[in-house]
Amino acid sequence: MLTAAIRSTFLQAQPQLFPTLAICGKIASRQFSTTALRPMRGLLYYGRKDVRYSEDAPEPMVKNDSDVKIKIAYCGICGTDLHEYLDGPIFFPKNGAKDKISGMKLPLVEGHELSGTVVEVGNGVKNVKVGDRVVVEASGHCSDKARYKGSVKQVKEYCNSCKKGMPNICRDMNFLGLGVAPGGFGEYIVYGADHVLKVPSSIPIDVAALVEPISVAWHAVENSNFKPGQTALVLGGGPIGLAAILALKGHKAGKIVCSEPAKLRRDFAEKLGAEVFNPMEHKNINADLKALVPENEGFHASFDCSGVPATFATSIEALSSGGTAVNVAIWADKPIQYRPMALSFEEKHATGSMGYLVKDFEDVLDAMDKGLIPIESARMLITGKVPLANTIDVAYKNLIEHKESNVKILVSLTDEPTDI
Repeated sequence: MLTAAIRSTFLQAQPQLFPTLAICGKIASRQFSTTALRPMRGLLYYGRKDVRYSEDAPEPMVKNDSDVKIKIAYCGICGTDLHEYLDGPIFFPKNGAKDKISGMKLPLVEGHELSGTVVEVGNGVKNVKVGDRVVVEASGHCSDKARYKGSVKQVKEYCNSCKKGMPNICRDMNFLGLGVAPGGFGEYIVYGADHVLKVPSSIPIDVAALVEPISVAWHAVENSNFKPGQTALVLGGGPIGLAAILALKGHKAGKIVCSEPAKLRRDFAEKLGAEVFNPMEHKNINADLKALVPENEGFHASFDCSGVPATFATSIEALSSGGTAVNVAIWADKPIQYRPMALSFEEKHATGSMGYLVKDFEDVLDAMDKGLIPIESARMLITGKVPLANTIDVAYKNLIEHKESNVKILVSLTDEPTDI
């Protein structure tokens, strides 16, 4: 989820897919960028390959009437967290700079795919109370600037996207746990109440940590104007591709096909209810994909979660007339070749999707609560749980060196047993 302003920074550095990890066993100092009354356990980001476990991280405090303090239960490791480790700072402020939303500086606690329990609220908070189990819509945008400044919201302070009601593409958009504020790889967070959503009792607290990545996929499906019963093609069976299958299930999709070359990922997709397609076994990929839905001569919608030129072209070519291709992946910010008349001749549509809105979180929670996204299906995405202290040495190493056999590893801050 990289904004245009920082996308080029990330993409000029080509990450190594299987680097030798420089495991960082250093202990963080007490020189922090935020004021704290007491320490907590946390994973502090200092820079590229410099993420440190500390038992002396600053515990965030409630300062504003709209603040909510949450004790973290679980926090998923996102691909963005790995990119920050291998090639950052990307989202995080660089070289002593301040985050454009909050003004905070490094070091800061990582993590944004979180679930937990409310332990304290500001005087103006009405939507949640102490004891509620919650998730957090992790973006930071213009309305958060006003909160951190302690000023009354002024329309002139808002960028054009936020004025349009599109805060997910705010000019200065960033995220909790990536620079705006300390994140979920620590015992506590404090964030604005308008980002905090109560979790229904039907959803286990570990599965609730998956609401954030599924919301990324849900937003993409919403951008396609998808209708119940329609057919969908998912290109790529990584974490977001698998989340897209769940989001499509939540939208009552008809046939879902996942195109993925790696067998382990195809197996995951099949277990979630998708028909699978191995592109390595086909010479005419586009025609063979369209042949899977002969009644429509192609798919109603496609979702490119791979981010390579070939899949982008396929996402358009495999559509039926009037269909919509959504680019969900973040990939090299450079031109690629595709056939524009594939859009014009059949009035197909191509669009992008960035992050999520609070409504996407609400919809995902509702879909889980109603069983449209089955809890046990969502739980399949969890391929391991790791204690906070082992996040870098074990979890990051696993995800980088064995990415095809892992989907989502959760960092646990509970007393429950972990398995890696």
